[in-house]
This record gives sequence, structure tokens and C-alpha cells, in this order.
Amino acid sequence: MRIMLILLLAVLGAPVQAQDQDQKTGTATFAGGCFWCVEEAFDKLDGVTATVSGYTGGDAAEPSYQQVSGGGTGHAEAVQVSYDPAIVDYPALLETFWHNVDPFAENRQFCDSGSQYRSAIFYHNERQRQLAEASKDELAKRFGRSIATQIVPAGDFWEAEGYHQNYYQKNPVRYHFYKAGCGRQERLEEIWGDQAGLRGE
Repeated sequence: MRIMLILLLAVLGAPVQAQDQDQKTGTATFAGGCFWCVEEAFDKLDGVTATVSGYTGGDAAEPSYQQVSGGGTGHAEAVQVSYDPAIVDYPALLETFWHNVDPFAENRQFCDSGSQYRSAIFYHNERQRQLAEASKDELAKRFGRSIATQIVPAGDFWEAEGYHQNYYQKNPVRYHFYKAGCGRQERLEEIWGDQAGLRGE
């Protein structure tokens, strides 16, 4: 998929190699259902320096988990990723994102339903938008069906409560039972085969 992205960018006239070269830290934001699982996926990717679970995409200021999970804020559970562009590029982050979501599910991911669990890519600049759109188009062609994942501008990001941060590390047993009970891995394997849960390289 990354080769296809590079070819598409060449056609678009977008720079392929000059990716955030002037920045020591890049920022990317993704929503893929439960932010505990999204955080785990990106934490394991070389070049990612930090992940923060939070809420974005809605209108409510300083929302709480209770408000967001209730579905009335417009926000999605999301993860903001800080990364070193010299080690990992944005296409690799996109690859990790896609292989950890169900791109066909609308306003839900796995056992969690509601717009707060939608999948979305929140782009921070024009280059990220072009890469995200190109990758989405490539997936639509690959699977021959529409992709429900939203691609929208990044806005205010509200950090989630402390107990949500690094939840998979602080509560490994509860996390394991949640993830297994939600059928996340099984659905990923159904869609992606041996690429399920893949971390970009």
C-alpha cells in the first residue's frame, strides 16, 4: 500500500521525501473505536514518542468520558500520536491505523457502537490530508466497496482522564478481557488476514 501512496503523491505533485523534515516531532490524530486499543497499536510502532487518549471532532469543550460515551457531544474517542519523522513517516502511521480498524463500519468499531466510536483520520496539514485521501481511495479500489472512515481537519483535542492513559499497561487483565470479548482481533483478521494489527515499518 505504501508504494501506491508514493505513486499517487508523485502524480499529485506532493513531496514524497520532504516529510516534516523541518520538525523534530510530528503530530497525527486517529480515531478507531476504543482508544485503549488504538493507543496500544501505536505505542508499539518504532518512532512513536508518545500517545495520548482523548476526545475530538465534536463541539463540547472539556468533555468528560461520561459525556462522550453518552453520545451527545459529537466527539470521538481518539489518540493523538507524537512521532519522530526521521524514524517513522506518516504513510507508516496510516498503515498502522488501517490495519487496526474495520474501515467498513459506520459509527461503530467492533462491539462499541455510536458516533463516538467512529473511525476517522484527523489531518493536521495538507500533506496529511492528501496521504489519507490517497490511502482511502486505494482501499476502496482494493476491496471494491466504500470506506466509512472519515477524513476531516484536526481541531481541539481534549485529553481523556488519567485512568484512560496507557490503560492496556496499567490494567492488562481487564484490557485483555475487554479486547477479547469485543472480538476485535477476530474481525481484524477477517478483513486483513495476516496483516491484522500490522504496525507500519
